[in-house]
Amino acid sequence: MIDYPVLFTVFAALAIGAYVTLDGFDLGVGILFPFAPATATRDTMMRSLAPMWDGNETWLVLGGMVLLAGFPAAFAILLPAFYVPLVLMLLGLVLRGVAFEFRSQGGAFEIGWTMAFSGGSILAGFCQGAILGSFIDGDVTAVGGRFAGGPFDWLHLFPIATGLGTVAFYALLGAGWLVWRTDGHTQIFAREIARAALLAVAAAIALVSLWTPLALPPVSARWFTWPNTLFLAPLPIVAALAWVTAWRAFWGKRDWLPFVATIVLLLSALAGLGVSVWPWAIPGVMTIWQAASMHRTQVIVAGAILAILPIVLSYVVFSYWVFRGKISASPGNSITY
Repeated sequence: MIDYPVLFTVFAALAIGAYVTLDGFDLGVGILFPFAPATATRDTMMRSLAPMWDGNETWLVLGGMVLLAGFPAAFAILLPAFYVPLVLMLLGLVLRGVAFEFRSQGGAFEIGWTMAFSGGSILAGFCQGAILGSFIDGDVTAVGGRFAGGPFDWLHLFPIATGLGTVAFYALLGAGWLVWRTDGHTQIFAREIARAALLAVAAAIALVSLWTPLALPPVSARWFTWPNTLFLAPLPIVAALAWVTAWRAFWGKRDWLPFVATIVLLLSALAGLGVSVWPWAIPGVMTIWQAASMHRTQVIVAGAILAILPIVLSYVVFSYWVFRGKISASPGNSITY
């Protein structure tokens, strides 16, 4: 018999992993905007995203659908718990979407739209990281299946730190994307800023790795009891190797390698967090089986996901294949692939 809550957890993990990877570099390019040395560099950065930036957010919708339909009891508690950061995140995504379209028109307000694009990217990335930090830290209070906390319970030191760490992670992904997909001054800029982002990411990973086992005894027991330590050791080892590879590759000859190494680093870090909270839908409140929807709903949702997923994957693969190759700005400001 199919264990649908586990199946939905896998689907949600895949959707979240795809989102933070694809929309992560998208947001990361926006986060790097204020540091770009010239308007021409920012133009090339933005145009590198043009063919696929809106499609990247499909994974956010898909992941939200799985969580809502698969785990409605958890969704009913988590949504009011994170109303404020979720609304701010959506406002950031809307702001950067509008800025993306209007900035390309140039004119007197171009600098304003540039700031809006960057600000929306930073706000969205920070809120996503803050939600993750608050979720892991067990800040969600529920009584009788309802959220019983306040609207700003999520806002304290650890979620703020994880929010800033997520911004750094996205900036690193954006730098890897630009090294892979651009050349000339834009690529040099990405190489130069990447190592600062790598150091910030290392600090964020170290903070989470120390904070969670010290503050949360179940996490400590999960990672530091035998034989769990042996089974889980590959995750931090892979993360460390990916970090070192990225550090060396950003000034190497293989332009694709920094982006791939950064993705491996990000996914291994997310996998480590997933292992830490498994099998809780809300840490300390309910498991994935307690939060799951009724069986008939589970069957319908599983069928819908299996029908939708190949379509989404086909679109993503096709769009990235069509717009493969480096993006270069010609003297006339046109972009060639």
